[in-house]
This record gives sequence, structure tokens and C-alpha cells, in this order.
Amino acid sequence: MREARTVPDFASWRARALELLSAQAPPENVLWVEEASEGEERLLPGLAASEPAPDSVTQSEDPRPRVPARFVALAKKVSVHRDAARWSILYCVLWRLTHGERGLLSRELDPDLRRLELMSRQIDRDVHKMHAFVRFRKVIDDEGERFVAWYRPDHRILRVAAPFFRDRFASMRWSILTPDESAHWDGAALRFDGGLPRSAAPREDEMEGLWRAYYASIFNPARVNQRAQRAEMPLRFWNEMPETRAIPQLLAAASDRVGGMIRDQQAAPSAAPFLPPESSRDVVSLEAAARSCRGCDLWEPATQTVFGRGRASARLVLVGEQPGDEEDRRGEPFVGPAGKVLDRALTQAGIPREEIYVTNAVKHFKYIERGVRRIHNTPRQIEILACRPWLEAELQAIQPEVVVCLGASAAKALLSPTFTMRASRGRFFDSPSGPRKMATWHPSAVLRAGDQAASDALFADLVADLKTAAAAASESAAPSRPLPGLGERGG
Repeated sequence: MREARTVPDFASWRARALELLSAQAPPENVLWVEEASEGEERLLPGLAASEPAPDSVTQSEDPRPRVPARFVALAKKVSVHRDAARWSILYCVLWRLTHGERGLLSRELDPDLRRLELMSRQIDRDVHKMHAFVRFRKVIDDEGERFVAWYRPDHRILRVAAPFFRDRFASMRWSILTPDESAHWDGAALRFDGGLPRSAAPREDEMEGLWRAYYASIFNPARVNQRAQRAEMPLRFWNEMPETRAIPQLLAAASDRVGGMIRDQQAAPSAAPFLPPESSRDVVSLEAAARSCRGCDLWEPATQTVFGRGRASARLVLVGEQPGDEEDRRGEPFVGPAGKVLDRALTQAGIPREEIYVTNAVKHFKYIERGVRRIHNTPRQIEILACRPWLEAELQAIQPEVVVCLGASAAKALLSPTFTMRASRGRFFDSPSGPRKMATWHPSAVLRAGDQAASDALFADLVADLKTAAAAASESAAPSRPLPGLGERGG
């Protein structure tokens, strides 16, 4: 058995590994022994990464073995892990790469590679936690302000993590102390020296109160999961994080705060009180009642309520986001530039507009004034929810077979808050009760397209989706009530 001694850094292991390879020492005959680091960076000759083929092993005049660049990167990362077995596993993989197993790194199930990849992920996670959990305290030295933090990582990752702090706090002088070594930034150069105990760093400074106040302001009691919290933020980090001292008090008050949030939600703006009695909710009575709606603040700057228009027994309903400037002035949906695009699309799809019903998820125009112009402003979720009772009542009164959401805002209101047009456009969403729903581009997207080719493509999608929706509405409708334009004209 041959003994190979190394300090815990990549350069030291690399030098020993090269000596062993030169001596043709197989892994099973090598016992790796890790010694204490001397605290200085070693500049020793090493492995050469092969270029350009990542999984090739070639011979050249360079006496060093040619190995994949991926292996060199993996070895450097794993070298800061605390598992003493890493050196023997790395040497075993190195030996195999240089003794005929050229494709080793592509074998995802190989036990040695799996061990190294697991260590690599643990290093990544440890670095992520260090970036998140380091807290600096201000001290005054001969040169003025310096910010000092003490941190105990799971692995020897300080040199891996330090560049993040150098780039993020480039204008500060700071030090990060760990039991293994310390990093210091003076505004120009990053240097490292020996490790230090916790007593070498300050416990508190005047910033502690600000940290706690900030954390309390973003704390969401409705999302408290203490098990997940401890998994992501282990208790051993809490002593170094000033905000964690507020957690017990915040948790104690969480139930009361959740109750307050529920009460606030219950008191959220809503159009529901302005709806007529359920027994008289036809489209005509709904439109009349909506004229005096004060369910949210959008009514005040708007000229008037813009309710839906069309056939009260339509098989197909189109729902947009909100009325625009011209719709607000005229009191009808889709009569402006986007409405003209919609009319053209309906014509090409063979759908008479007078035989469908067109409305919006929000009934008042939300805008920003710029000089004499009123610019569309996307409604907030609370405003969409406030107006939701009108839309639900319209659909209940009409009883359509298919509802088409025009644009992502309408789709998020009727389908899912996480809806994305590119992923789900043109797909039907069925429900046990209620009409089938789908979403397509809003006609205004055709107008906003960057060039004519993009505009034509969006318009073609819109027409195709309207045809699909109309066909589905006609197939679902009772035989006596086909959708005009796709069957016999109804009355």
C-alpha cells in the first residue's frame, strides 16, 4: 500500500495524483491521508484540460495527462468538500480516464461519478447559503469603517463564495471570518489568511434594529412553515442573523395577523352589492345595474360603465381585458382600433358579430393621462376580482357553450392566475359545470406586433382559434340552436 499525503486544496492533491500516475500506482494501492493546511495557496504543476473535445484523452508532448475539462472543474469544486474520501474517489476517476475509460463522464449511473456529483451539489448549496446568510457588522478601525462577518460553512467554500461579496460590496471594506480561513477586501484587492474563532467578530451594531424591522415588514404569517423554514435556514445560523431574533414574536402573533388578513380580504372591494337580485339577472337588468357600480375605484375617473353587447342567448362569448379610450367614450366594447381587428377576424372566421356576445373582465377604463391622451393601464388583480361578479353574472345569464378569453389578462381572470399565452393558447379548458374555455391573442396584440410578418402571424392565430371555438360551440349546442355562420341561421 502506498501512502499519499495532501493538504485540503486542489493544487496539493493534483501534485500527488500526478506523481502516482507517473509511478503507475493503481487506486486500490493508494491510501490518501489529509494533513492540516499550511494556509497558503500552492502553485504546483497540474493536470491539463483537453480541448476541444470534452471527453477525449490524448497524448502530446505535454507530459501531463490530458483529461476532460469537465473533470478538472469538478475536481476543483469537490476539493473544498469535507468528505475525506473525495481524494481517493477523484484519483480513481482520474486513473480510469487515463487508462482506457474515455467516456466515463457520460455514465451518469457510475458510482464514483454519482458520489462526486452529489458532493458538487452540496458545495453549490453551501455556497448559496453563505451568500444568503452572511451578516456584516460595522466596526471602526484606523482607516475608518469596516464591515466584519463571522460564518461557519459546512465546507471549505470561502474562496469560492468570496468573489460574490467582492462584486456586490465593491465600495466597502469588509472581512469574512470562518474557522478555516478569512477573506478581506480593501476596495482594491481580495486576500486570504488564517481562520478565526467567533469571538474575533462583533456581536451587534446599530444596524441590528434595521434588519429586524425589515424582516418584520416582509414576514407573511399566512405562509409560515416552520419545518421548511428550518430546512432552508438551519438553527445554527440564527445566532448570526439579527432578523431571526424577531421570529418567535412574529410567530406568536401570526394567527392574529392571518385573521386580520382574512378580514381585510373579506372587506376587499367588490361589485357584488351592486348586482340585482338573482331572480332578475338577465343581461338587460345587469347592464342597467352596472351603470351605478362603485365596486372599485375605477368608476370615478372613467366616463361610464362599458358593459357587454351581443346576443343574450349566444353560444359563443368573447371576453377581453377592459374597455379602451374609445369604448369608454361610446359605452360599447370593442369599437376602437382593437375592435376593428376583431371584426376583421370574425369576418374571416365566418362568425357574425351580432350572433355572439362580447364583453370585458373589467367594466371601467383604467388609464394614465399623458397630456390630452389617455393611455391604457393594465388593471390590478384586486380590480379584476372586484369586477368578477359582473362577468360571472353575464355568463350565468347567457349560458354559452364556449367562452374565448382575448388576451392573457382575461385568461388569468377566468382560467388561472399563472396562465401563459404561449404555453396554452388555443387549448380548451373544460369544467364539470359551465362552458368550455379557451384563450387566444387579444386583437390589440396584432396592432402592437413589431413588424408586418409578426402581425400577420398573430392575426392568423386569432382567426384559427375563433374558428375552433365557433365549431366547438356549434357542436355542443342543441340541434335546434346551431351557431349561425356554421350551420342554419337561428332565430
